[in-house]
Amino acid sequence: MASYNRVTLLGNLGQDPELRYTQNQTAVASFSLATTEYRKSADGGSQSVTDWHRVVVWGKQAENCNKYLRKGKTVFVEGKLQTRNWEDKNGQKHRTTEVVAVLVQFLSPNDRRGSSTTNDSRQRQNYSSSNEPVLGNGQQGGSIDDVPF
Repeated sequence: MASYNRVTLLGNLGQDPELRYTQNQTAVASFSLATTEYRKSADGGSQSVTDWHRVVVWGKQAENCNKYLRKGKTVFVEGKLQTRNWEDKNGQKHRTTEVVAVLVQFLSPNDRRGSSTTNDSRQRQNYSSSNEPVLGNGQQGGSIDDVPF
């Protein structure tokens, strides 16, 4: 039987990415992503419902996420769902489901306003010579019209 595991999300970061390295020095970044849906409430008004997703990114893309993304930035994420189990130091078992990103596109321009870091390399503007934002995959553009759905 065939199966398909693909996730596409468009949302805002709930925290700055957290970068770490494996024993083999492979970069891995993780961050939370909020997606908000607006529904009609029982009284006829509007109600927002926010879901939080844990996103994991590997390799050079992880380093770029750590370098350019900050809390509140808008990103498009494409990847797959993965569930894993682990045991903590106290022997307690844990289980989590996360999105393993294959593609992360940066949709917010990177600027110094609201940056939560003092590292100058993280505060560099992410613009090409044409002043268009550079997306996570290196392409120019950055409007919501670039999202493929």
